[in-house]
Amino acid sequence: MISDVVIVGAGPNGLMLACELALTGLRPVVLERRTGPSTEQRANGLVGQVIPMLHRRGLYERLTGHPGAPSPTSGHVFAAFHLRLDELADNPMHILLASQQKIEAMLGERARELGVQVRGGHQLTALDQKDDRVVVDVDGPEGPYRVETRYLVGADGGRSVTRKLSGFAFPGVTDDRSVSRTAAVDVPEGLRDPGTGGLRVPGYGLIPPFRHHRTERGVVAWAPFPDGRNLITASTDARPPGAEPVTFAEVMEAVTYVLGAEVPLLPPTGPEPHTLRRLSGGNTRIADSYRKGRVILLGDAAHVHSAMGGPGLNLGLQDAINLGWKLAAEVRGRAPEGLLDTYESERRPVAERVIMHTQAQALLAGPGPAVTALRALFAELMEEEGVVRRLAALLAGTDFRYDHCGPFAPDLGALTHTGRPLLVDNTGALAGTAAPWRDRVDVVTAPGVPAVLVRPDNYLAWTDGSAESLETALSRWFGRPAQETI
Repeated sequence: MISDVVIVGAGPNGLMLACELALTGLRPVVLERRTGPSTEQRANGLVGQVIPMLHRRGLYERLTGHPGAPSPTSGHVFAAFHLRLDELADNPMHILLASQQKIEAMLGERARELGVQVRGGHQLTALDQKDDRVVVDVDGPEGPYRVETRYLVGADGGRSVTRKLSGFAFPGVTDDRSVSRTAAVDVPEGLRDPGTGGLRVPGYGLIPPFRHHRTERGVVAWAPFPDGRNLITASTDARPPGAEPVTFAEVMEAVTYVLGAEVPLLPPTGPEPHTLRRLSGGNTRIADSYRKGRVILLGDAAHVHSAMGGPGLNLGLQDAINLGWKLAAEVRGRAPEGLLDTYESERRPVAERVIMHTQAQALLAGPGPAVTALRALFAELMEEEGVVRRLAALLAGTDFRYDHCGPFAPDLGALTHTGRPLLVDNTGALAGTAAPWRDRVDVVTAPGVPAVLVRPDNYLAWTDGSAESLETALSRWFGRPAQETI
């Protein structure tokens, strides 16, 4: 039996894609080399457009534990500058603090509810791409086996085995100058600022929470999470790593160097695991293609970049939501010509913009007096509301418009939970035009919303108003009318 889709990697991106495919009725198989949840501390939250998109699927509430739509945040950071966003009338920026483990657990639970098979302890070892399928060799707990699939998706991270076995090139640059060190800490009484949650460092001053705090020696980030965890990170070019594993003392020595003052934080005493890591350098790379035949790359397997500003999951999860409905249409034989190619043509430019602005942020937050002078000029520019608005849209991922497609659709509430295309028709005048597509497009009413055609990823496919242009949009995105396929 040939599987419709096999996904390699049960991180957030792979699980999100599995959920999107399952909403269409497919039952993907997810292969994950880990046998349990990861103990590695990675992303600490979500930033940008993906947060309202998760709300459109009913998943935001599962992460927060309470009902209601997300609200824009009053502030964010760009290159260790504070962005005040509360005065923007059209503020696009959302932030949700949640560990990657929590995000994965939520998406894994949702995937199981939808009938997705997640195979822990199963590792891809080889693949052979045929004209009509991909033959996949897997090493599982009970020994090696083989599975055949119509499409194979690599969501297996920056060191993607899928990418390497399939022959994708991964051009870019490696910067090995900076070293980042992070530790979980306990905070002695009196060091935490009660008003802001910031860290008061004797002899230095206040380190605001959840921002990159720059000095001419590097950057410090202080993160007191709502669940009680406290993390501190120091990044600098001037403290090369040794050969020994990172220690708590090494992290604190780096923090002291960057600030020029000793920070009397303590080793953590709460429940393990406790974050303690050292990351040397970083990669900025993007695959030469997102698809080779029946093998597709997703998330970090397709692109890696600096974590400055926290755009990684915003980018990868929206990759998954963009790909899901298109791949499902291809598997079912309903996709119009070239639909699957729009996954790359739409998402690659977004990745290129993320790479651009994270590289720019890393340079602007770097050490040295020349950078300090540049920051002084940049700070003057950021006094302009138009500059703040543009940076907020850049960080949120709302500044980019897909070709032949409108902006993000109005919030339609629970109507978008199904992941199906929606035609909003409050008058009934368009139902007849859309009737030949009723097997794949739902006609709905939504008071106060104009007549629009909404793609499954919640971007507008049509807003023109004429029946003829609606037919064109329906054919372009959702294939030929039903009577033409009989």
